Amino acid sequence: MFRCAAGVGFGVIRMSDQPSTGDDHHGHEPTSQAGPGAVRAGRDSLTWLNEHPPPGPFRPEFWRSPLRGPWLTSMLGLVLLFGITILAITGLVSYAAYDPRLPGNDTTPDSGLLAFYLFDWPTRPVWLYRFTQGVHVVLGLTLVPVLLAKLWSVIPKLFVWPPACSVAQAVERASLLLLVGGAVFEFVTGIMNIQLFYAFPFSFYPAHLYGAWIFLAAFVVHVAFKLPRMVRSLRSRSLFSELRTGLDATRPEPPDPDGLVPARPADPTMSRRGLLGLVGGASLMTFGLSVGQTLDGPLRQTALLAPHGRDYGPGPNDFQVNKAASEIGIDPAATGPAWGLELAGPTPARLDRAELLAMPLHTYVLPIACVEGWSTEQTWTGVRLADLARLAGAVPGSWYVVVRSLQRRGAFGRAALSAEQVADPRSLLALRVNGADLSLDHGFPARIIVPNAPGVHNTKWVRKLTFRPARSG
Repeated sequence: MFRCAAGVGFGVIRMSDQPSTGDDHHGHEPTSQAGPGAVRAGRDSLTWLNEHPPPGPFRPEFWRSPLRGPWLTSMLGLVLLFGITILAITGLVSYAAYDPRLPGNDTTPDSGLLAFYLFDWPTRPVWLYRFTQGVHVVLGLTLVPVLLAKLWSVIPKLFVWPPACSVAQAVERASLLLLVGGAVFEFVTGIMNIQLFYAFPFSFYPAHLYGAWIFLAAFVVHVAFKLPRMVRSLRSRSLFSELRTGLDATRPEPPDPDGLVPARPADPTMSRRGLLGLVGGASLMTFGLSVGQTLDGPLRQTALLAPHGRDYGPGPNDFQVNKAASEIGIDPAATGPAWGLELAGPTPARLDRAELLAMPLHTYVLPIACVEGWSTEQTWTGVRLADLARLAGAVPGSWYVVVRSLQRRGAFGRAALSAEQVADPRSLLALRVNGADLSLDHGFPARIIVPNAPGVHNTKWVRKLTFRPARSG
């Protein structure tokens, strides 16, 4: 376990033991204003702190597992290095998919410079959002056992005593707390969002975005400091040799300057091979119980960790729904014969469902993907948004549309779709799915289906489309 060396604390850095001499007035500043007594007092204080740590986890002998060490920590860290990098990329891509530069779409309007990378979200390939968000959620769940094992391997570092002996160590400790705290916050809130369990007293979207940037900043600093040491540790022993080493031959790693290797290790009760197998097996099991929600066909039944179950209703509407009509406050009477679609633009119009069905209808097989990670591909039939734009006097490709829903509760009763999305021939106001009328839970009497758009932008129970000129540039 790390201990401060005398004379390297905050108050006694490079203090001289010698009294100042007459040479000090020859253009040279004294190295310290403190006298020998103050220096000795500082050193005595550090010595006392070193020799009197609080009981329990602050004492080196508390941590005795012979498996902990730089190699094991580096191996787990290597997996997280690649995994978290992918999570960061897919998470930021998910934010871009919301087209937050369109009016009303930004769930984090105060993000400022954090939105520097945003780009116009494409409609092709149609499977892109399904893939990136599926990877983001399923990989995040799969990495949970690895993250827990990594935290276990470095937990002695969280109880180093004294907490810091220099400014540099204080900065490193602060970045470590931000790293660990940020990782726990991002994973916990992400999993709670997957399960639609909003027990926290804040909005998920801004908290998850801002938390991600704080965590990524700490992550980059940590990697910059630790990468050379991680490479040396990984080279210190062979993974294949460890996988062939049983319990009887398991030995502690050599002592390390970080204090991960216990000073007095206990006898091993598990080999490193067993620990890696346990973590890897838990990750594979989590993956196997999650990935089915991103697939269609028989494998969907394996998604036991899917947040909304696997039985969605009879017939052609038997596929996943995020929130039912009753949950979102839809009045069934508002979707009956009196319902009509309002078109707002240079030539306003109002169409009932029979008039929409009389227009040219088009059918496409398109996926729908939700931010919670599930996705499914279905066959949708409806009127092209481009045709509705022309009917309202708008020019497809130059006008965007604001979609408004009948829903009374929830954050996504409206969404803006870009001019490119409006112009795409596969963007529909869907009236049917798989050859049958939409069910109420799937958006009857009409819903939006746009290729490669997040599920929350495929608005259900549409009541109004407002076409507006897109900003040039």
